[in-house]
Amino acid sequence: MASTKISYIAENVQLPQLNREAVVTWIEAVAANHEKRVGALTYIFCDDEYILATNRQFLQHDYYTDIITFDYSNRRRISGDMVISLDTVRSNAEQFAKTYESELLRVIIHGVLHLCGINDKAPGERDIMEQLENEALAIVPLNIFEE
Repeated sequence: MASTKISYIAENVQLPQLNREAVVTWIEAVAANHEKRVGALTYIFCDDEYILATNRQFLQHDYYTDIITFDYSNRRRISGDMVISLDTVRSNAEQFAKTYESELLRVIIHGVLHLCGINDKAPGERDIMEQLENEALAIVPLNIFEE
């Protein structure tokens, strides 16, 4: 576990109250299921305006999204920056009748799955991504959210 480093940054929002050790354990387990090890990960939790500006600046996309993943992985070690809009996470939770917490965990692991090489743009890939998200959510530690 010593090699896993997860950083958390807040831009215009408060950081979610996550049990950081439980997050590491969970992400390492999911990565191991894909024969990957976890290197440096950064989660940048932000509001919609921040993610829109990021989307425009780096991807030339002019729309809001829940997560943008910047992949710095090499072969078997995943590494990257994941920008997550908590505003969009909250609105997606409402739209899909999910809890905010479950939607947040889905988005957190969605980025990790991208770093593991799972895509979701081509036909059929979205279904595979959703299946893998559900498998990852099934092994979330019970203490993932701090009391």
